[in-house]
Formats: sequence, C-alpha cells, structure tokens
Amino acid sequence: MIAMTKRLCRADKLLLGGGVAVVGGTTLFGLGMLGLGVPAGVLGLLLTDGIFRPSSSTLYPTISRGPREHPKVALTFDDGPDPQVTPQLLDALAAARARATFFTIGRYLAMHAAIAERALQEGHELGNHSWQHDRLQNFYGVRAQAADIDRSVQLIRQVSRNDVLPLYRPPIGLKSPSLARAAQERGLRMIAWSLHSRDTMLRDPQRIAERVLRKVRAGDIILMHDGHDREGYHRVATAAALPLILEGLKKRGLQSVTVSELLAPKA
Repeated sequence: MIAMTKRLCRADKLLLGGGVAVVGGTTLFGLGMLGLGVPAGVLGLLLTDGIFRPSSSTLYPTISRGPREHPKVALTFDDGPDPQVTPQLLDALAAARARATFFTIGRYLAMHAAIAERALQEGHELGNHSWQHDRLQNFYGVRAQAADIDRSVQLIRQVSRNDVLPLYRPPIGLKSPSLARAAQERGLRMIAWSLHSRDTMLRDPQRIAERVLRKVRAGDIILMHDGHDREGYHRVATAAALPLILEGLKKRGLQSVTVSELLAPKA
C-alpha cells in the first residue's frame, strides 16, 4: 500500500481522498448537504483550483517564482519560435546582455530550429510548451499527454545536443489529472509565472512595458509571448515592448536570467 501511494501523483491522491470523503460522508450523514454536498463541493473547488489556476500545485508541484532575496528575474516567452518576432527579441536580449527562457511549441521548433539554435548559442534556455498547443489538450488522456510531451522533449534534446529534461509549461497554463500522471512518470519540472505581461491582450508596447515594470519584483517569472498558437499571427507588440522592459529592469537593478538560473540553489 505504501509503494502504491508513492506512485500516485497529487491529482490521484486528491481524487482518491475526495472519493473516500464523499463515501464516508454519505455513509454517516446520508445524501444531504452534510453527507454529500460538502465533501463533493470541497473536491470540486480543489479540482477547479488545480486545473484553472496556473500557479496551483494542487494537482502537480508547480513553480511560479524564484527567491525574492536575489536581484534577478526570469523573462519567459511562450509559443515560438516565430521567424518574425523571436530574432528581434534575441537582438534586444543580446544588446542588454540578458538571458531568457523560450517555452517552444514543438511543431514550430521543428520549422524554425535555426532560431532556437541561435538562442541556445547566446545563453538562453529552451523549455517545452507542448507539441501542438491544442486548446483542448486538457481533455487528452494520459497516453496522448505523454506522447505530446515526449515528442517535444526529443526535439529539444536534438536541437540542444544534450539529454537534460527541459522545463515544462502546459498550454494556457492549464493542468489536468491526466497531465499530472504523465508529468510525474517523467519527473517534469512544471513552470508557471508570477507576473503576466498581458501581451496577449494589450496591443500597445508602452502599456505592456509599463504593466511589467509597475509590478515586477525580484524573483518574478515573467510571462511574455514570442509566438502565437495560430499560424500567421505575430506578437509584434512584444518585440517592441522588450527593449523598454529590459531598460526598466536595468534601472531597477534587476538582472534577467533563465528560469533554471533563477531557481538554481546558491552556493
């Protein structure tokens, strides 16, 4: 029983515990509010939190920020590589001597591997943001989740020429019990964010930069986008906002590093 419990992911433990609570409640108090309604309601709230709150660790351990005591932040870019936007971001990062993490969509990485290779050569990090970035991916079963993860991992390892398991960020930040099971089997390090730039909604680069610089704190993992999950769309405002953000970070004494560098234990 102990060995089986160790193999269960947090999502399985939650579902198992919730099921026991519902059965126990109805046995003791019947099918009314106290016996069924309260345990089922609590389980539903926990599942909702685990699925829809990107930083939630209810279903799977999820990291959303680094230590606050060091003057560092991690800029992260999702949904690329994008042939129009990502090179502009790399130019801005190089000019500022800053590093970032690019959570790539596998099918785009396959098309634009040379851009990712440049990012690696310039000290940036590649993360896994799924192969398809299917907006219905949360409904995948464990096998489909695992296949999607593994396909991108294989390509990232090929491009980076090492066997390090890349950091993982699920599409739209959503998690599910099936994703949690696939992630645990692979020992994935799940990364969310503590500051959203809102560059998916804002079209004015100045407003994007102002939002980030108004809210940023040491240790933040900042979510931005260099690509779009729909082909033919480009995040041009992000490219224009990044130099403003980098200048603002410099004025605040904050250094942009990769997520792995931000989270690395200090000697």
